Amino acid sequence: MISQDQYLDLIETRAQRPAAIDDAAQARVRRSHIDDGRGLLLVAADHTGRGIVGAGDNPLAIGDRRDLLSRIVTALAHPAVDGVMATADIVEELLLLGVLDGKVVVGSMNRSGILGSAWELDDRFNCYDAEGVAGFGLDGGKMLMRIDLEDPGSNSTIVACGEAVSELARARLMAMVEPLPYARNGGRSRLVTDVESLVRAISIASALGSTSAYTWLKLPAVEGMEQVMASTSLPTLLLGGDPGDDRDAVFERWEVALAIPQVRGLVAGRSILYPPDDNVTVTLDVVAGLMGRASA
Repeated sequence: MISQDQYLDLIETRAQRPAAIDDAAQARVRRSHIDDGRGLLLVAADHTGRGIVGAGDNPLAIGDRRDLLSRIVTALAHPAVDGVMATADIVEELLLLGVLDGKVVVGSMNRSGILGSAWELDDRFNCYDAEGVAGFGLDGGKMLMRIDLEDPGSNSTIVACGEAVSELARARLMAMVEPLPYARNGGRSRLVTDVESLVRAISIASALGSTSAYTWLKLPAVEGMEQVMASTSLPTLLLGGDPGDDRDAVFERWEVALAIPQVRGLVAGRSILYPPDDNVTVTLDVVAGLMGRASA
C-alpha cells in the first residue's frame, strides 16, 4: 500500500513541481529489450481514461486513485511482471513513485470512445501521441480499434490507428493494436468473439500503416484460438478484461493460447489488480505459472 505520506508528497509535487514529472521520465532506466524471450506480462491501467471506474461488484473500485496506484505498485514489484500499459496520468504518478526503472512502459493513445456513449466507436486519439511516447522515453503506444460495420465512427478510428502505427514505427517503437470486432445488439455495439470476425479484424490491423515491422496485436483469448492466430505472424499479447465469476475459465483459455508461438504474453488489468480474493500477489503467482515463469 502506498503510504499516506507518499500520496501526499505526490499531490504536492504535482501542484508545486510539475517539471519533476519530465525529470523522472528522462532519468528512467529503460529495459534493453521489450521481449526477452520469456514472454511478456504487462499490467493494464488505462481503464479510467475511458470512464471505466468499476471492477467486479464494486462500481467505484478503480475510482480510488491511491488504492489503484497501490495495486499497480504491488504488481510491478512481482518478479513475473515486466511493466505497465497506462494513460499519461498514471504513468506520471508511477514515475514519481520511482517504480518504472527497468520496466516496459506502453502509453495508451485513444480513450475518447467513452463506455456507453453515443460516439463510443468514434474513438479519436486524445491521450498519448507518437511524439509524446517517444519524448517521454516510453517503449510503445497502444491503440484500441473497434470495428462495427454499421457504425461510421469505426472508420475514423481505423484511419487514426494507421497513422499512429506509421508514426510509432518511424521512431522504432512498438505499436500495440487492439483490433476488436463489434456488432449492434440491443441498440448498442458489443464485442463479437467468433473466429471469422476476429480473423477479419486481425487482417485489417495487420495491414495498418506504412510498415508492420513494429506492430504487436492485443487480442482476447477465445475458443478456437489456434485458428484465430493462424491469420497472423505478428507478435500478440492476450488481453485480460473483467472476468467476473468466470476467472478459472479465462485462465484456462490463457493457458491454451500461450502455447501458440505468436502469443508472447499477457496485458491484464482488472483480472489481476482486482481479483475475487483481493490478493494481487497470489493472483500473479497463478498467472506466472500459466506463463511458465517463476513467481519468486
